[in-house]
Amino acid sequence: MSPILVKEADRYEINVTIEQLNSTQLNSTQLNSTQLNSDEAVSGPVEKPGRQTKLHFWRILEIDRLLQDGRHLSAAEIASRIEDGSYSPRTIQRDIEFMRDTLNAPVRSDGSGYWYGEPNFFIKSIPLTEGEAFAVAVLNPLLEQYRSTPLEGQLRSVFQKITSCLPEKVTVDTSFLNPKITFIPDKCEAAAPGMFQVVFDALRACRPLCFGYRPLSKSSYMERTIDPYHVVCQRGNWYVLGRDHSKGDVRIFSFGRMRDPHLGEGGFRIPEDFDPADWFDAEMGVWLNKGEPMTVELLFDKEVGTFALNRSWHTGQEVRQNEDGSVYVKFTTTQKQEVLRQVLGQGHTVKVLAPPELVAEVKAELEKMRGLYGEGNVEA
Repeated sequence: MSPILVKEADRYEINVTIEQLNSTQLNSTQLNSTQLNSDEAVSGPVEKPGRQTKLHFWRILEIDRLLQDGRHLSAAEIASRIEDGSYSPRTIQRDIEFMRDTLNAPVRSDGSGYWYGEPNFFIKSIPLTEGEAFAVAVLNPLLEQYRSTPLEGQLRSVFQKITSCLPEKVTVDTSFLNPKITFIPDKCEAAAPGMFQVVFDALRACRPLCFGYRPLSKSSYMERTIDPYHVVCQRGNWYVLGRDHSKGDVRIFSFGRMRDPHLGEGGFRIPEDFDPADWFDAEMGVWLNKGEPMTVELLFDKEVGTFALNRSWHTGQEVRQNEDGSVYVKFTTTQKQEVLRQVLGQGHTVKVLAPPELVAEVKAELEKMRGLYGEGNVEA
């Protein structure tokens, strides 16, 4: 079944099965020009397709309403009853041809007027692909991930432009998602009010950025000034990468641990040889690590074999299942700390085979944990 907008008491709802949503391709977000812009198909290109699409479908619905009365109406009579005659009879004739040829409306005519050959017929759907229905339906709740960021306003503007392409009397009701689909966005550190704007202003203008910063291992804030080179968002958390004036090298700072940001004096130029990819791995993590990539080799127990097989670990990864059901995974990254975190999270179901320094760090962490949970150190 194709997802449709179903007319119900002057309200339109997207009808789509959960199976369709699960198989949705998110890149199918463009309106179907053949079905939604018949003015272009009939009379050539128009200057404002979004505006024309909106007005066109509004007229279709008005014509549908008039023809449902069962009376025989000429194109001129129909035109006179829509927005006080704002449209020509020729425009109405094109709309009726579209209704008959594309929407399969049973429009009949005898040379003097038009009517529905089936008395119970009405325009009840506007075809959308699964991707289009899904994108419109979920865009608004997904915007919550970008609340208070410079992207929020831009994304909401995109959403408004999409909905403006729909007929005047159509609303896209996303309530059908609530009982059967749950969105769990990544939880991120709360950034101070105005943080995004100041950081992006500094980045755009190549101005020093001054702020108080609380490192993970500290309980107090330290004043920092950096030349911001790059901003990255990972799993909902935002970071700025730049040259720290006090340290003399490139560091990375979490928006959530910054406060009182403001622009510094002067300006700077980003070094020509600066490449963000040298400082973090976009596929693995943002632990600052200016060094040679390492080859990681992991062996997963058959208990979690399916998980290891199905997961995308890294570009160029090697994944194979052994005869005993265990799974061997190999990939290259600079993010030793991120891999360490993931390995420890898997507990006994994964063993690090290489590199040796990662094996050593896993053992060191296990010893520290043994100290926390060893005899005499566990509270009742």
